[in-house]
Amino acid sequence: MRAFEIDETLVRTLVREQHPDLAELDLRAVVGGWDNQLWRLGNELAVRMPRTERAPSLLRKEHRWLPALAPGLPLPVPTPVRIGEPSVRFPQPWTIAAWVHGEPADRVPISHGRAAGTLADFLTALHVTAPADAPVSPDRGVPLRTVADTVGKLLEDFAPEEVGLQRVQQVWDEALAAPEWEGPPVWLHADLHPANVVVSDGTLSGVIDFGDMCAGDPAVDLAAAWVLLPAGAAARFFEAYAHADEATVRRARGLAALKSLALISIGQAGERGLPGGKPTWGPAGLAALERVLAPV
Repeated sequence: MRAFEIDETLVRTLVREQHPDLAELDLRAVVGGWDNQLWRLGNELAVRMPRTERAPSLLRKEHRWLPALAPGLPLPVPTPVRIGEPSVRFPQPWTIAAWVHGEPADRVPISHGRAAGTLADFLTALHVTAPADAPVSPDRGVPLRTVADTVGKLLEDFAPEEVGLQRVQQVWDEALAAPEWEGPPVWLHADLHPANVVVSDGTLSGVIDFGDMCAGDPAVDLAAAWVLLPAGAAARFFEAYAHADEATVRRARGLAALKSLALISIGQAGERGLPGGKPTWGPAGLAALERVLAPV
């Protein structure tokens, strides 16, 4: 995708041309985002501008599916309300979505134990059988053997003493040996990590960035029991969720270990000032990995 400078003038002009009824709302840039650059529009809306090759298709996917799912979810989500069409000024689709109030959990971690029940209720509502034409992913919600090579490469990026790699390998091996998901593909967020949820008063208050949403094995979302929740809350989460058998919990824990390593790696890149690095992700990943490796 050709690089375009996404500045306030461009965003204001696009909103004015395509959605003039919203043009007088305040506009301000928001720090964060991976595939999309985020701008807050007034108090209740956000403009999402794609900045990676895959971002336009993710925005289209959200616009297609999230409005149908959102009414059944017990937490606020960034439901798309308008689509911005490609134009001479900016040749990619962009969206205007509901703003989800709260602070990202990579900056303000979840601290209250009641978040276990909140997350369980959210995922119980989300994890319904997906329609036959629901999107699928090559590497999320799939049998773990499908991503085994990628996992091996990720593990090679860390020195054994750096993150307790031997124990991580054991958790992953146990997950890989667990029986595969045999139920119908269910709707998944597929990318639950601290920068993709928001926190208010110490607890989970919203879930954002559904660009990777797809259908498949719920274990990829259930990994959030360790990746998002405070120490000791995973057991309470699974009691409240009540739909995960032992094999699913094992797969989820293995995926949580991998998500933690990915967060650590991206955090380290951020500390070195490398493109795509996120300094706040490293501490979140280390805390998550500590929870994953704690005695069960």
